Amino acid sequence: MRFTTTIGPVERRLRDELEGGPIHVTLIDPEKSPGDRAASLARAAVRAGSAAILLGGSTGISRELVGEAAAAIRRSVQVPTIIFPEGPGSLAPEADAILFMSLLNSRNLDLVVRAHARAAPVVRAMGLEAIPMGYLVVAPGMRVGEVGQVDVVPRDAPELAAGYALAAEMLGMRLVYLEAGSGAPSPVPPGLVRAVRGAIRVPLVVGGGIRSGADARPLLEAGADVLVTGSVTEEAGIGEAFRAIVAEVQRGRRR
Repeated sequence: MRFTTTIGPVERRLRDELEGGPIHVTLIDPEKSPGDRAASLARAAVRAGSAAILLGGSTGISRELVGEAAAAIRRSVQVPTIIFPEGPGSLAPEADAILFMSLLNSRNLDLVVRAHARAAPVVRAMGLEAIPMGYLVVAPGMRVGEVGQVDVVPRDAPELAAGYALAAEMLGMRLVYLEAGSGAPSPVPPGLVRAVRGAIRVPLVVGGGIRSGADARPLLEAGADVLVTGSVTEEAGIGEAFRAIVAEVQRGRRR
């Protein structure tokens, strides 16, 4: 019997991008920016330097909204369109891939693994590329911490964060995501990012509370491989703040 573990084309493309240094990814909420508006944001984000588009954000988001936005974005840009799921109801075959993520510090086993067991056959049937990822919510956690029934990682607990991240890697997850929560007053602390980066060998994604180049710079210096921004786009579009964040990422690629 032949056994295979395959990295799909989307993950391979992201890994190839990361060979050149950190990358920026734009998160678009298809409920707040449906269809053609999502495509317009994606075009502007990619022109500014984003390497991929994530689709997700709202709770209870429908498959129809995700599918409509994914199809419009894929017609508009050449970078991957990846679902950032809030649950099985947000799956849509129009996207390129899905972050198949376990909410590591949730008290709800549905969000750790049980929902994944229900979703996996659907993901396979839709032909979505699954990218396994450990998702770790750091204080304050915001809405995702509340909905996810999370025991947030304290901002002064780098060893705890590093332990979770290393466990995710040892369980076979190929990305680790540190999340402060959408709309967080400040990003994940750089010291915590540094501790996790020192513990793992897989790419490290950081999101939540990144609103400026000044926010982005210490995260990149601490070792973040991927910065994700969503709220800044929803609040101000692809404007000065967004471009300053991407400029910091590009500066990291030139080092």
